Amino acid sequence: MSGFQKLVRGELMRGKYRNSFEKPEAFVPYKPTAVKFTLPDIAHTFKKGHRLMIQIQSSWFPLVYRNPQQFMNIYQAKDSDFKKATIRI
Repeated sequence: MSGFQKLVRGELMRGKYRNSFEKPEAFVPYKPTAVKFTLPDIAHTFKKGHRLMIQIQSSWFPLVYRNPQQFMNIYQAKDSDFKKATIRI
């Protein structure tokens, strides 16, 4: 099973809600911003030789609404609102 990959945890967090759900905040372009995110506990065993991969994505479409890459209400976004974005981690 060399190269086998399995999603063991998938969580969604919109960055604009990183500090508060009541007061969403936009990121400042070109300014590094620390984001604290805790995954809920779940029991997994990773044995010797197993590897862990973490993916950070700006979209999980079609499972979750597309991200227009702008600070706006995504549920009201029109096709013209969607922009290309470069995200650095």
